[in-house]
Amino acid sequence: MKNLSRLLLVMLLVVSYSNVNAQDANNPWQINLSVNAVDAYPSGDGGLFSETIFDEYFNVDDHWNILPSLSAITVSRYLGDGFSLGVGGSINKITKWGDISMNPDTTNEVDDLSYYAIDGTIKYSIGELLDWKTFEPYIGAGGGYTWIDDIGAGTVNGTLGVNLWFTENIGLTLQSSYKHAFEDYLNTHFQHSAGISIKFGGKDTDGDGIYDKDDACPDVPGLAAFNGCPDSDGDGIEDSKDACPNEAGTAEFNGCPDSDGDGVADKDDACPTVAGLKALKGCPDADGDGVADGDDKCPNQAGPAANGGCPWPDTDGDGVLDKDDQCPDVKGTVANNGCPEVSEEVQATLNEYAKTILFDTGKSSIKAQSAAVLEDIIKILKEYPNSKFTVEGHTDSTGSDELNQKLSDARANAVKEYLVEHGIDAFRLSSLGYGESKPIDTNATSKGRANNRRVEINLAK
Repeated sequence: MKNLSRLLLVMLLVVSYSNVNAQDANNPWQINLSVNAVDAYPSGDGGLFSETIFDEYFNVDDHWNILPSLSAITVSRYLGDGFSLGVGGSINKITKWGDISMNPDTTNEVDDLSYYAIDGTIKYSIGELLDWKTFEPYIGAGGGYTWIDDIGAGTVNGTLGVNLWFTENIGLTLQSSYKHAFEDYLNTHFQHSAGISIKFGGKDTDGDGIYDKDDACPDVPGLAAFNGCPDSDGDGIEDSKDACPNEAGTAEFNGCPDSDGDGVADKDDACPTVAGLKALKGCPDADGDGVADGDDKCPNQAGPAANGGCPWPDTDGDGVLDKDDQCPDVKGTVANNGCPEVSEEVQATLNEYAKTILFDTGKSSIKAQSAAVLEDIIKILKEYPNSKFTVEGHTDSTGSDELNQKLSDARANAVKEYLVEHGIDAFRLSSLGYGESKPIDTNATSKGRANNRRVEINLAK
């Protein structure tokens, strides 16, 4: 019963240790189930690292005490940088201690002894240092407590071992520990073990086979190639870098497709099924005028965008486009913004007509017989709708200067008002009286004075 209690104590300590820390790294835990062997030859004399320490080291038949069943269990946890901390318990049956046999058939007749041990070890993985994945040698140091029957003593231990991993989680562990006792009544000895090791404790929240520690997307199933992140459309570009994660595309377009092959990704292509131009968001421009066909009112005839892709008209054919032509229905000149220019000949004709306008004597009222000539003047002015004119009034020298000035102003304004009343835009006309200041003939004769009493209609400067 006493021996069973010791074993239960060992197992309790092992299980308690295994729950000290949370499992937060890739398979941080390792449990080893093994068969152990105890060898006290030739170190059974108690000497520390004696010259004969490795004599008959592999003499299994004569010196190794082997319990042919599960007789040792070790649980260890990875700490980082190749180090791990482990604790284990073991039991054995001692039938030979160095050269001393416990077999009652020998002259040294001693009963078999029970062996119990609990040990803690800090191990360093040489395999991790060398980046060896399958063959993982390690070294360790630690201490523990060992009982032989009812006698126990503390030990300091040195360990050398190797893990041979068959898979990521399962492997064979071979280990040899040198255990030096602190008390004379427990001799220094070796303890060897061979067994199966299982690594566990790695967390894979999304079940994609990539542990959370190494999974950049631990909550979403993904691919190892993308550190556990998904590629929903299978185009070889992970979703976080894919501008179109649900449509297979190419790396050139950040994972987006280009259905029409025009070099514009579908998501940016206003015409994704028809090859077009990048400048027009992937839409075609048949006439090359810079207006996409869908917006072009004249898709086969080049024209400016301001006119819906159609060419500007020139209704009067004067070489000035209607948009710039201030007289789009009348032929003119480029210099006069598409409007006809008043020639010297036309100017002379206007003034010949204007001179024949008659007024009541000393007044600004126009005589009725002047209506015909005024009609001719109106026709000429309408031919030049973009031109502005000044109606000028002149008198002879009869009378005072003040009176003549007022009379010339009034007659010029009377003609202007008549023209406005008969269809000429007011903004095109101005009036000005010069009195007797600009005679065109002598005032010494009645004929000359008659020539000086006149109205002129001149192109405004």
